Amino acid sequence: QVQLVESGGSLVRPGGSLTLSCAASGFTAADTAIGWFRQAPGKSREGVTCISRRGRGAEYVDSVKGRFTITRDDAENTVYLLMNSLTPEDTATYYCAVDNRRDWCSLHRNEYDYWGQGTQVTVSA
Repeated sequence: QVQLVESGGSLVRPGGSLTLSCAASGFTAADTAIGWFRQAPGKSREGVTCISRRGRGAEYVDSVKGRFTITRDDAENTVYLLMNSLTPEDTATYYCAVDNRRDWCSLHRNEYDYWGQGTQVTVSA
């Protein structure tokens, strides 16, 4: 059974850093594309970053380039989102999702098949 569990969300001050984890089970994360999405209150869910299957690279939305990094630990079957220089605009519920059909990842949410329950990130002084 495919399962994704996010963790690591917290309250952090502007300029701070946070690392989110997405623990995968029921499949091998390295053999799939994994994406991180976020949804702020009153807004639609947007793609933040994704990592393609087996080292094919990653994509980032412009607003997080240079600040966020997606990594994958194949031994732990876990994908991480490292977030630096956080701003209040990064406040949202963050979700990870898996696309097990394509080699190259996408920031379009409709291409993802399974989703985690989300973890809350709040950036505030």
